[in-house]
Amino acid sequence: MPRVCIFTGRRTSAGRTYTHRGKAKRLGGVGIKITGKTNRTFRPNIQTVTALIDGVPQRIKVSTKAIRSGLVIKPLKRKYAYKPDAAADAS
Repeated sequence: MPRVCIFTGRRTSAGRTYTHRGKAKRLGGVGIKITGKTNRTFRPNIQTVTALIDGVPQRIKVSTKAIRSGLVIKPLKRKYAYKPDAAADAS
């Protein structure tokens, strides 16, 4: 599966890192020069969690921003929290 959040659409993006040399003008130097540019990737913080999708627990990949903002609804951790139908009919 790709590294994509299903709620926010965050995915791996491309960029560059720059290597510098020299001293800044404001510090008394002649300025900073760029001596190299290297390609790199920016990876989002994607987590695999179990969430309720249409009332059914499913494992999905979501970003931590989606988890923190409350877009992900997690199921209950214990089965006995759900009431069985037989106990509901008896009472």
